[in-house]
Amino acid sequence: MAEIDATLHNSFAEIPSADWDALACPEGQTGRAIDPFMTHRFLLALERSGSIGPRTGWQPRPLVLRENGVAIAAMAMFAKGHSQGEYIFDHSWAQAFERAGGQYYPKLQVAAPFTPATGRRLLTLPGREADGARALVSAATQIATQNNLSSLHITFCTEAEAARAETLGLMHRVTQQYHWQNNSYADFDGFLAQLSSRKRKAIRKERATANDAGLEVRSLTGDQIQPAHWDAFWQFYQDTGARKWGTPYLTRAAFAEFHDTMRDDILLVLAFDGDTPVAGALNFIGRDALYGRYWGCTQEHPCLHFELCYYRAIDWAIAHGLQTVEAGAQGDHKLARGYLPSPVHSLHWIANDGFARAVADYLEAERRAVTDDIEVLTTLGPFRRDESAQNP
Repeated sequence: MAEIDATLHNSFAEIPSADWDALACPEGQTGRAIDPFMTHRFLLALERSGSIGPRTGWQPRPLVLRENGVAIAAMAMFAKGHSQGEYIFDHSWAQAFERAGGQYYPKLQVAAPFTPATGRRLLTLPGREADGARALVSAATQIATQNNLSSLHITFCTEAEAARAETLGLMHRVTQQYHWQNNSYADFDGFLAQLSSRKRKAIRKERATANDAGLEVRSLTGDQIQPAHWDAFWQFYQDTGARKWGTPYLTRAAFAEFHDTMRDDILLVLAFDGDTPVAGALNFIGRDALYGRYWGCTQEHPCLHFELCYYRAIDWAIAHGLQTVEAGAQGDHKLARGYLPSPVHSLHWIANDGFARAVADYLEAERRAVTDDIEVLTTLGPFRRDESAQNP
């Protein structure tokens, strides 16, 4: 059996894009990537723009495994000095560990930074999923052990990855988000027809309210997006970021990088007052899903947030044959708008045996509670009772 060499890089720029994307998105050779957030261009855009790096608490440490000089597996790994920008929260774990005299940070994080979207995290050549995952988990936990790091976390992985890595000794965590599913709808009215009468009327009223504000809404992608649109969106993003996180995660340069290398992967929904953009929602486009990421405005209008972030996303997904809209983390208000609770998965390894047992007990109880919540919330969703049973 050929020897596998593990290399811990200091930058995504050290890794040829072709090598990385052959693992992260092999389907991208013949079409759109399933997950735009694991592509080399996305991760490099964050790095080049200074959105991740030594001063941000997200220090890139991508791990690549090579066999006979050929990259066969990789992880987008980071050394983290905090738990910000992750969306699967472990703040209480950190506090408990440090109260007991331990040092939780730095830790290792495998993730798409600032991006609560499900995708592959154990990146392997097709056909190497089992041995590649085993080698990645072994290498990452050895790195953590050798450097006296408290833990390894793999967030927003796929369910299949979670099942495989659980057999390798990682702890499986289940939380939930709200996702919209396309049940072969011909158009938005087809979607509405599956809702209860009361919810259908409420959504129509919200859309009418937003569209009666005298604004023009445009859905832009690719070369339709101009640099001036990013200037406007940066203002929206700063306002929302300052209110939600204190300091926005992305730099202005990140949006310039997205424009240069990813505009075909982006849907930018803007509301114009005359020629001036006054609100916008940024989405990334995957092969099967549309991922809502950021929203902001300089003018407040009733229901405009719902229209730009949720209903226009559904419109676009139906028109382009996408199966899912992931509208980001949290937000119980999404339920009434057709976004149903869906399980999301993460994996965790903790060096301290006693603390690992305590976390495992917590995760078991949490998983039962999340499963119960998903069941209850689904029954409370906007779909007719016969339809909600078809939308688990």
